[in-house]
Amino acid sequence: MSDHLRVDVDGHVAVLTLNRPAKRNAMTAAMWADLPGVLTELAGDHAVRALVVTGAGPSFCAGADIADLLGGADPADPMADLRADNLAAQAALRAFPRPTVALVRGHCIGGGVELAAACDLRFTDETGLFGVTPAKVGIVYPPASVRSLLDLVGPATTKYLLFSGEVLDAAAALRVGLVDAVLPADELQAGVSRFADVLASRSALTQRAVKEVVGELVAGGDGEATAAAWYRETISSGELAEGVAAFAGRRPPAFPWTGPAGS
Repeated sequence: MSDHLRVDVDGHVAVLTLNRPAKRNAMTAAMWADLPGVLTELAGDHAVRALVVTGAGPSFCAGADIADLLGGADPADPMADLRADNLAAQAALRAFPRPTVALVRGHCIGGGVELAAACDLRFTDETGLFGVTPAKVGIVYPPASVRSLLDLVGPATTKYLLFSGEVLDAAAALRVGLVDAVLPADELQAGVSRFADVLASRSALTQRAVKEVVGELVAGGDGEATAAAWYRETISSGELAEGVAAFAGRRPPAFPWTGPAGS
């Protein structure tokens, strides 16, 4: 694993930290390449019920490290290797089977927005700055990255961001739907930690079903078969029975499901 990706687990919550604060956590080629493996290992740890993705220091991620952009072996497409690793990292984060929350301070630019958009939810404070800047350097964003942005903010704001490369402050990002909450700076860490603990206490089966069904609906499917399969799992696993018994008994549920490896 890259030295610049740090994982800490506290109870049922894992924190994945982009750890290059001197470079505002810009993603190197090695970081993109290593991220799917890190996420696979975390997915296989059934003690982990929620994942927080954040950056060390005052910034979340300033994007891809410019030094790696044109370092590929093919002179006709020098970004090919980096693009493949970037897309694989985004896909792995989107596919992570438990809820994911991006905790964003400061700069969240380019690849930083890609990572944040690949999470299920995004929390920031008033220092948050969000920009997608391919037009500043002549990069054409791949459709998967455009799609993630489109699903969050719609076509007009996607075009505004990609056409202009302009940076949105936290209030504007909240207004257009790029982030889900803006908290005071001195409350962001604790607020996200509390929310992650809430997520970790809920039904993992319900959450997994929601992630898959929402993904299918966004892609144009109906989600019916997926929802039915996960509903049967809630019954056979005892998760539904425990949830109902806990509600009736006015106690916190102790959901039993852990699932198959990597799920």
